[in-house]
Amino acid sequence: MKPADRQGREPIDNTPPDVPVPDYRPVERFWPYVDLPEQPTPEELAALNPELSQALFGTSPLPFSVSIEFPRFDGPDYPRALELARGASEYRELGSGTSLRHRARFYPDAAPQIRDLFDIVGRFDATDVLVDDRPVPYARELWLPLLWFLIR
Repeated sequence: MKPADRQGREPIDNTPPDVPVPDYRPVERFWPYVDLPEQPTPEELAALNPELSQALFGTSPLPFSVSIEFPRFDGPDYPRALELARGASEYRELGSGTSLRHRARFYPDAAPQIRDLFDIVGRFDATDVLVDDRPVPYARELWLPLLWFLIR
């Protein structure tokens, strides 16, 4: 037993408690995913906003493109529209359920396919025409008819 201090109080025991030592040492990780790629995947790059992509990587080496984005609709033409959209150079589905949208990117050499798809989905106000992934003024009225000149 330790001697009492000058005021007659019991001394405080400052010895550290016994800590059980585990039989194994767990791996120290700061992130729950071990194998994260250092470079973005092609899917992640395709999902980038065009302005952000241009700021990060510069001007794209890809040629001029026209994308047609349309929602799900009821009618006998819907399977044909999906078939044409999936036959595009790039095809993506955005959203799910009632907010599902289909985006098909075409290059100028596919002008007949662009026209065929737009003939089906162009009647809907929710259909968007994007030039190089950007909405531009008069895309329906000017840009698409200019592409029709490429059809021989």
